[in-house]
Amino acid sequence: MSRKLEDNGRWESSRMMLPEHREAYLQRRRGGAEREGKSRIPTREELEWIRDAVLLPIMLTIVDKNRSEIELSSYSMKSLYIAASHALMKRIHADLAAVKRSLKERDIRLFEEERVDSALHYRFVCRGYEDSFAIMRDVARAEIGIRIARYVAELFR
Repeated sequence: MSRKLEDNGRWESSRMMLPEHREAYLQRRRGGAEREGKSRIPTREELEWIRDAVLLPIMLTIVDKNRSEIELSSYSMKSLYIAASHALMKRIHADLAAVKRSLKERDIRLFEEERVDSALHYRFVCRGYEDSFAIMRDVARAEIGIRIARYVAELFR
């Protein structure tokens, strides 16, 4: 486009639109985008699902690793620990499937970006709205410990 048509009103006026109609059209578009943008931003519940989608696979890995270490050990009660590990993994996997299903229903996608020494970085797309999500390793470790304790408590109820 030539410089003569930029910022002088000629390009806009060549669209066969009166200035009053153009202003109303632009205002309606801005208002619609604001309303649409609010619905695209994830809710608190959806952000919790995103956090769960990050933490639950890590929890599965931890429990599976501990189970395999116990299998190779000579503990006298290793069959009990292995059975509890299987039950725990089954519960975690069911919760992970439910979280993934909820994310898919709400059109939310999650992508792992990088794992730096101190943090885990992810990017998510929520109905066209893109943002990033990072969790510090220490926070993730503490949260995972609390959640595993909750799962174990539920197993023995």
